[in-house]
Amino acid sequence: MTRRLSTVAPEWWDYTTLDEAILSDAAALTAEQLFGLSRPGFAVKVYDTLEEFYLAEALEYIAAWQQSTDDNPVGICGPIGPTEQLPLVARIVNDLGLDVRSGHFWGMDEWYADGKEVPETHPLSFARADRELCFDRIDAKLRMPDANIHFPKADVAPFVESWNAARCAVMQGGQGEVKHWAFNDPLPRKGAWVDEPPPPQEYRKLGTRVVELHPMTLIQNARTSGGGNVVGVPTQAITVGPQETWRAEKVSIWQAGCHDNPLGMRLTTLMISQQIPDSSVPMSLLADHPNVQFNFYRHGVGSCETEMH
Repeated sequence: MTRRLSTVAPEWWDYTTLDEAILSDAAALTAEQLFGLSRPGFAVKVYDTLEEFYLAEALEYIAAWQQSTDDNPVGICGPIGPTEQLPLVARIVNDLGLDVRSGHFWGMDEWYADGKEVPETHPLSFARADRELCFDRIDAKLRMPDANIHFPKADVAPFVESWNAARCAVMQGGQGEVKHWAFNDPLPRKGAWVDEPPPPQEYRKLGTRVVELHPMTLIQNARTSGGGNVVGVPTQAITVGPQETWRAEKVSIWQAGCHDNPLGMRLTTLMISQQIPDSSVPMSLLADHPNVQFNFYRHGVGSCETEMH
């Protein structure tokens, strides 16, 4: 039986095409119930202050790089949403004098326009943000060489190959309003996937690639990064895929309440906890990853109760 059309983008799959019972169950979760959804292979962590939250995120960089040696290089794959952890990473490395030269870093994604990745001069460039907020701030005597810092480009082959250069201890991410990590958005409703979204095993075959972005992703990025100017946000991006994600020993998702809403944070936590993967909710596919951690700022999860403003 054909699933219903999306409420917000009928030519796409997204969480609004789910059975209403799942959405209702998620909306009914209190904050404390949400924080209690851990299971083996899926940990839910809670932080009482934003300072603690972003420090814990920064320390995942440090913990990964401290494992790294010249003979056994280790890295982390990191997001741009959020970014507040990045200056903290640089400060910790510098203040403790940590030698991270053997470490590696993979950027999760980058905007794509005019047939190529956007240049670092672009105001929305993710590579530029990583460099300005973190890597350019690390003492040159301590910082890994540029050859160990990998950003996805239109020719994805070098980026994909770079995953063979080091072990990825952790892939961090945020959660977008369309329930993506990186730019792993739901797929358009066309071709073989007109009546049903791709099965989880099919979506998981996707690697680093150029993607068309769901309308909700464009609106979100305009809101969070572009001053609301949707027409200034590229409609395509290059993203790390599930193939690379499953090479990471741990996937760590950071949710301070800035990038997704109370229902969204509850929905993906519930679906992963109860092992209900559905590619219309890409984040839910992490139900099948062996080591996932959701990190919440306690005061950012909000409530799904109706409240007029």
